[in-house]
Amino acid sequence: MKNLNFLALAVPFFCFFMLVEYWVSRRQGKQFFHFSRVISNLNIGIAERSMDIFVAVLFYFFYDYLHAHFAIFEIPSTLFWWVVLLLCTDLVFYWYHRFGHEVNLFWSLHIVHHQSEDYNFTTGTRVTIFQAAVRTCFWAILPIIGFSAPMISVVLLVHGVYPFFTHTRTINKLGWLEYILVTPSHHRVHHATNEQYLDKNYGNVFIFWDYIFGTFEPEKEEPVYGLTKQLESHSFLWQHFHYIFELAYAVKRAKGIRQKLGILFGRPEILDPQIRLILERKYRIDGPKKVKPPTRDFNGYVMWQTGLIMVFLFLVILFKAYLSTFHLVLATLFIMLTLINCGAILDRRDWVFHLEYSRLFIVWLAMLSFLTAPVWLFGFTIFMLIYWMSYEKLEQKYLQIVYR
Repeated sequence: MKNLNFLALAVPFFCFFMLVEYWVSRRQGKQFFHFSRVISNLNIGIAERSMDIFVAVLFYFFYDYLHAHFAIFEIPSTLFWWVVLLLCTDLVFYWYHRFGHEVNLFWSLHIVHHQSEDYNFTTGTRVTIFQAAVRTCFWAILPIIGFSAPMISVVLLVHGVYPFFTHTRTINKLGWLEYILVTPSHHRVHHATNEQYLDKNYGNVFIFWDYIFGTFEPEKEEPVYGLTKQLESHSFLWQHFHYIFELAYAVKRAKGIRQKLGILFGRPEILDPQIRLILERKYRIDGPKKVKPPTRDFNGYVMWQTGLIMVFLFLVILFKAYLSTFHLVLATLFIMLTLINCGAILDRRDWVFHLEYSRLFIVWLAMLSFLTAPVWLFGFTIFMLIYWMSYEKLEQKYLQIVYR
């Protein structure tokens, strides 16, 4: 028991509050949840949690190394300095967040968080490992000032949990707290595409940074969520990389180093919106195919995949200390393929069946390490061969069942 990783409890913790919010929204008679958007949101969050298995410890040692070799001061672990650290953490986040909206290079990584046209707790899970890496670089100033890695890690844990609860439409304005903390009302403005709400309310925990730096905007009219040019696809990969591709295309097309740097470090609105259409045609990303509305079985298949992979992720994180690097890599690959699978199904892609074979191959590799008895190994290998030989028939049947 002593080797269990209880950070795994974050998975059921956040799921519980998502279900509570869904129940509250239904009691309020509001339609704040849409199936495909919820699945897309959760897929992004699951991917980030699964990658944390490998990188979270690297972030810690990065802070620890900077503190040990470059710290200007040696700051003690007292209540006063804990409060100062929280304020410094939030101030650095404000500028990371602001650059993430106002500089193309950073927006290409942060845009994933803003793609959802829903605004609920599942939207709060839309954080990618790329965003986490960039934030870590910004927060590198904290150990250099003199804050220790353990102090930073604890504060970042609190600082990371709080904004999850600001992603909701079920809570109205909160009186005098509106002048101190980032509330759901403030963050709804931040996620809105209404012209007067663009590039406002960058704070994460405290809203007074926005008052100080002139980026505060109160919620007056109903926000419209998502991007100014909505992404018409649930593809897990396209959601992550579309803007990186758009930016690369624009840079390649630009003449001279000055123009190229101007695009990379310029504001997002300078990017030609036609570039996305060109790339979507090139990569055949045309959004969900126009077919009959999804059946209950269709939604059920996607929902069960997402639910089971969340349980699987919970178990992998919980028992991480008991798994070899080989098994952790296989588990992460299996999770990633499942997330790509769910997005492809939501977009009605026929090639999704290939992913099922890829997942089975990963299961086979895992079984090779567990099934030491030759009989079991031989039997499972024969099963895989038969399955492979029936590829075309199984593909036809699979697509018929899933897509009707």
